[in-house]
Amino acid sequence: MKISEAWLREWVNPEISTQELVDQITMAGLEVDSVEAVAGEFSNVVVGEILSAEQHPDADKLKVCRVAGSPEGDMQVVCGAPNARPGIKIPFALVGAKLPGDFKIKKAKLRGVESFGMLCAQTELQVGDDNDGLWELPTDAPTGQDLREYLSLDDKILEVDLTPNRGDCLSLRGLAREVGVLNKAEVTAPCLDPVSSSISDTKAVTLSASEACSRYVGRVIKNIDISKSSPLWLQEKLRRCGLRSIDPVVDITNYVLIELGQPMHAFDLDKLSGGINVRMAEQDEDISLLDGQDIKLNDDTLVIADDSGAIAMAGIMGGASTAVSENTRNIFLESAFFNPLAVAGRARSYGLHTDSSHRFERGVDYQEAHNVLERATQLVLDIVGGEAGPTVVVDSDALPQPKSVTLSRKRIESGLGMAMEASDVEDIFDRLGFLLEGKDNNGWSFKAPSYRFDVAIEEDLLEELARIYGYNRLPIAPVKLDATLPRVTETQVSVSSIERQLVGRGYQEVITYSFIDPKLQKMFDDKSTPTELLNPISADMAVMRTSIVPGLVSTLLHNINRQKSRVRIFEKGLRFIPDANGLQQTRGLSGLIYGARAALDWNADKRDVDFYDIKGDVESILSFCGKPITFQATQRTALHPGQTAEILIEDKVVGYIGALHPGVTQELEIPKSVYVFELTLDDILESHVAAFEAISKFPEVSRDLAVLVPRELPVSELEICITRQAGEYLKNLKVFDVYSGEGIDPQRKSVAFNLTFQHPSRTLNEEEINNPMASVVKRLEEQFDARLR
Repeated sequence: MKISEAWLREWVNPEISTQELVDQITMAGLEVDSVEAVAGEFSNVVVGEILSAEQHPDADKLKVCRVAGSPEGDMQVVCGAPNARPGIKIPFALVGAKLPGDFKIKKAKLRGVESFGMLCAQTELQVGDDNDGLWELPTDAPTGQDLREYLSLDDKILEVDLTPNRGDCLSLRGLAREVGVLNKAEVTAPCLDPVSSSISDTKAVTLSASEACSRYVGRVIKNIDISKSSPLWLQEKLRRCGLRSIDPVVDITNYVLIELGQPMHAFDLDKLSGGINVRMAEQDEDISLLDGQDIKLNDDTLVIADDSGAIAMAGIMGGASTAVSENTRNIFLESAFFNPLAVAGRARSYGLHTDSSHRFERGVDYQEAHNVLERATQLVLDIVGGEAGPTVVVDSDALPQPKSVTLSRKRIESGLGMAMEASDVEDIFDRLGFLLEGKDNNGWSFKAPSYRFDVAIEEDLLEELARIYGYNRLPIAPVKLDATLPRVTETQVSVSSIERQLVGRGYQEVITYSFIDPKLQKMFDDKSTPTELLNPISADMAVMRTSIVPGLVSTLLHNINRQKSRVRIFEKGLRFIPDANGLQQTRGLSGLIYGARAALDWNADKRDVDFYDIKGDVESILSFCGKPITFQATQRTALHPGQTAEILIEDKVVGYIGALHPGVTQELEIPKSVYVFELTLDDILESHVAAFEAISKFPEVSRDLAVLVPRELPVSELEICITRQAGEYLKNLKVFDVYSGEGIDPQRKSVAFNLTFQHPSRTLNEEEINNPMASVVKRLEEQFDARLR
């Protein structure tokens, strides 16, 4: 939110500098992101008046103007602006003036005609975006007055970044209230006296959705003159808050929005059909919005309607069919309170975000709708004239009620580390607008003001005390914690050791959101029904993840779009899996590799990664467990059916590994193969206690064994069988060849193993080698119909 410092100081003006004000606001929890000047650096520019404008004798596009405003009298200025004409008042840079960019104005000759100064556009003074011609000032601007002084251009724009809970500060009034409290300074608000009605016209209002809209205030104003321009002071205040001037009525509603924090809307009264009805939209009901969009509404969207249908999306944007235009003579002003839950997320669901939705979603003051309407009516009558009818106020039983919260003296001492005087506590809350309902020796009971939706519990009051008293003034005390360290058994593997292993193998850790795109979630897990967020940040962050892999794939896409051709990433985090008992949260560890096997180098392997690269990475981190690991072919959503395996530790499935399905990579526009793994973290953190085993001094004996087996038989089953039959002296088993093709039955494949035997205390004899080998061959023949090759 952008606010003019000069406008803020009209409400509250403590004797502190701009920087002190910025520091003070930031320390109170309302962070100031930036401070900008409202205009460029220039000097010796005055309000000028063009007295005459004659055609230049030697240039079709230039005019020779006689301009008043210089202390030395009327001056001759050559100007090329299309709107240069007698009678208008404009910025006049005198000879010797310095303009933004260190541009100095000198006496000059243009096509043989002398020019004493320069007439300026907005962009030349860096006070706006209008570059179509001279900046036309109000006709009552005092000729000859310094422009900076006349327009108060020695001003700063404060951009304040507010947290969602501080919707009460999304206005000049809210920010002024905070500054007044922090400085114990008086806050001067504009007069909000009721405007007497001069006509009897009203508009009937019905609250069909009374829970969503519990207060609606409206007023008819007739015979306005919308052809009038908004006064310069109004245009300037809007400009300094980042809003452009449109027409007087819209400018007034925007002005009141910034000043008091209450969104408003003005309908063209003559375009309304029947009474106003605040209701829920019908499914697929049509509405054309002010920005030109045609929307089909959902039935959970609150709308303002008349007899013709929906004419505005409540709390978001008005409709084009009833918009105020240059032909408008009669208007219906509205101000309402919409339940934040009824409008939260609705704008984003249609791809919209407006100043109104931003405030209504955070909560506006439910007691101020009537006063705000009076303020807007007063401005309308002052600027465009007209006759106001009586105010119509319609409430429902769902209107919020003030909350009472208690605060104990002990909680102040324990929470802030100090005791506060009762008078200081009461003074702070009184200046914040809280009503003291009662007090005793134990503490106080306060009623929260209607604009503070964020105050509900004792800790909220404690935070207010800390903010206003000053975080930097709170005492510093050492934190006392229980020194008992948690017990870690020798069998427990640390997560950090697994992370270091992955980093050592070239991976980088990433952190992604726990909420993801529903489409991506379904693509990777179509069996689970993910938990939906009630108020998602955006449509592509609407469900809680049941797997970490989609987040890694999104990160990969982000890197590919930035010309990264090699990616190796991992993430540990929670997965949110619905089950019969509610929502199960499990810790997971996932990894992804993509692109070249090795980083770019003159002698590096130029091949891309494959399934066995990521399998090796998984085996390296599971080696910490010290338990038997097996891989078993399986199928999973979004993974290649021929390159996917589940990972087992002692017959328990702890995760999976595989390549993304070619259809998925094609849909996501990923040019190369992607390989991923996902492990249940808690299942891989238990290991065997390490034990010393003496190294044998006696020679190893090696034997090779090649067998023909059915083509679809997993080699892992052969390994398990050989390990069990080879006896206790088998030290190592390796697969060194797999062959299928010419000379082999098409239904079979040849698998060759190397078996290494070793005795710890003596040399093995021939019989001790041959007998286990024979047992292995016999068992393979019986169990798998294997044949020696």
